[in-house]
Amino acid sequence: MDLVLDKLHEECGIFGIFGHEEASTLTQLGLFALQHRGQEACGIVTVDGDELLQHRAIGLVADVLNPEVLKKLSGSSAIGHTRYSTSGKNTIDEVQPFSVTCQHGKIAVCHNGNLPFAAQKREELEKAGAIFSSTSDTETILHGIARTPAKGAVDAITKVLFGTDGAFSLLFLTPKQLIAVRDPRGFRPLVLGKVQDAWCVASETCAFDLIDAEYVREIEPGEMLIVDADGVHSSMPFEQKPVSVCTFEHVYFSRPDSTIYGRSVNESRHKMGKRLAEEHPVEADLVVPVPDSGVAAAIGYARWSGINFRQAIIRNHYVGRTFIEPSQSIRSFGVRLKLNPIKDLIKGNRVILVDDSIVRGTTSKKIVEMVREAGATEVHMRISCPPTAHSCYYGVDTPHRKDLIASRMTVAEISQYIGADTLGFLSLEGMLASIGLDPNSTCSACWTGKYPTLIANGKAA
Repeated sequence: MDLVLDKLHEECGIFGIFGHEEASTLTQLGLFALQHRGQEACGIVTVDGDELLQHRAIGLVADVLNPEVLKKLSGSSAIGHTRYSTSGKNTIDEVQPFSVTCQHGKIAVCHNGNLPFAAQKREELEKAGAIFSSTSDTETILHGIARTPAKGAVDAITKVLFGTDGAFSLLFLTPKQLIAVRDPRGFRPLVLGKVQDAWCVASETCAFDLIDAEYVREIEPGEMLIVDADGVHSSMPFEQKPVSVCTFEHVYFSRPDSTIYGRSVNESRHKMGKRLAEEHPVEADLVVPVPDSGVAAAIGYARWSGINFRQAIIRNHYVGRTFIEPSQSIRSFGVRLKLNPIKDLIKGNRVILVDDSIVRGTTSKKIVEMVREAGATEVHMRISCPPTAHSCYYGVDTPHRKDLIASRMTVAEISQYIGADTLGFLSLEGMLASIGLDPNSTCSACWTGKYPTLIANGKAA
């Protein structure tokens, strides 16, 4: 039984470092801080002289990248990846980083994002004789690099990515260089840091905090950053395109202690909660977050409304992915393994439940039911983003549109389905204002259906 709650899954996390004697250990710690972005598998590739050393496996960072493994991953530079599969199957063959030896030397790569036309490109490469070892879209990039006439790895990477449309924050590792690339639209975040004399790159700034690295800056959309023995070299080698950063990073994906797109995620979520209270007020006794992602918005809602904040639902953080459900069915078993109400706080009270999103609606329905059974006299649901009605093609594991409850039900119908007395979603305008992003520089396709690029089925944005 899959116990992952009904959420959009957090793509992947990447981390790289150049010029540190403990490269593999710091990469492991960086990935540990990014574990929330992917819990299926992880891996590290290091450079020791001219050799690329790697370890990849299914499982969590702390289990897969243990001290015995790290001892074997010598070298002063490394890249690492923690994965949730948005493209490809969940087998060892799909685990990144990938590495090859080709005409441009030894190259390893890891990727956060998604390439909508990867299947089409894969078919072209296979017809040309390419042999794939995985179903991952990332492998098409490596094949393209290996087949591209160029002066070297950097030149080949530039040529391949120049014509690649989609979402990609990429790290490449060669025996002499760490190369970081962010797509011209900037869909997925990527940040630069420094620890002692070493440079590091990560999906989020929280990875820097754990290793005492200094946050230097965000890597810009369309920027290629090359780190070598001479330092850091920046260029903008790709065709300029309208910036379309993923807004869901601030809604849910990123850790609240991270700075994303130059803004505090925690502050954004507090403001979302405040704006949610302004847009959807209701008389109640308690504001209760759905842990953990609803906490910051619930604090903002409570602060503005003056209604008491209570952590009245407790999350069990130690639940694995698989449990055997008792033969005698337990009502809402999957949800109760992770979430359980504090009955003496809830009983006899009107409760406002605050969460970040509703995807299929199945989990929200069970949570509302659970809170009512705990004795709530009313249950009002408040969501800190607009209704998610469209699939994502840029690195998020979104269900097919038909499975998104907001694509086939009105707000009133969703409220009735989940069993809430009232339901309110934050407006798109309110969400963007809370984050402080220019609406013209964001991707809001999962709410509006207006895609910044062509998508895989050939339909125009």
